[in-house]
Amino acid sequence: MPLTARGRRTRAAIVDAAAVLIYERGVRATSLDDVLAAAGCGKSQLYHYFEDKSELVGSVIDRQLEIVLAVQPGLMLIDSWATLDAWLAGIVQMHSAPGGPFACPLGKLAAELMDDETFRPRLDAAFGRWVGLLAEGLRTMRERGDLTADAEPDRLAANIIASLQGGMLVGRVRADIIPMCDAVDVARAQLRQWRPVAADR
Repeated sequence: MPLTARGRRTRAAIVDAAAVLIYERGVRATSLDDVLAAAGCGKSQLYHYFEDKSELVGSVIDRQLEIVLAVQPGLMLIDSWATLDAWLAGIVQMHSAPGGPFACPLGKLAAELMDDETFRPRLDAAFGRWVGLLAEGLRTMRERGDLTADAEPDRLAANIIASLQGGMLVGRVRADIIPMCDAVDVARAQLRQWRPVAADR
């Protein structure tokens, strides 16, 4: 990372410009010249911070993860059924905003780059971070007795994120929030199967 505040701002501007263009057009349809024009930077600045386009795309993956997590503050607070339901409700509310449902920035990148060995490990790590945060919350719920002792937080978290990804994709294609709502309901119902019987009484 750049040592000066100005350098960090310049690098961030390049990454943010690339992230927006790649979200809108895809990686292959976004050239470095496009990024430079959008960021208002010169080639010397770009190559000072990034060796090539692949390195820039890697930074975009990291940036998109930051954005995905930033719009889900409730994800960091999950420790009970109430906080879990609040997180899921927040996702539905976000996708109900004008212009939604929205395509997942990480999901779009994964769809385009999942067969590229250059980027697949980094995408896997990004999704792993997202899943891991949810798993931490589910693990806390299990420790508190809100999930059965044999529940597997990591596996459940991965399945929930996968369900939400599908809801975002179909909802975006149809321009309809219903698939997103249904995906949330499926995720919640799946988790409820691991709720202790005593908790339902």
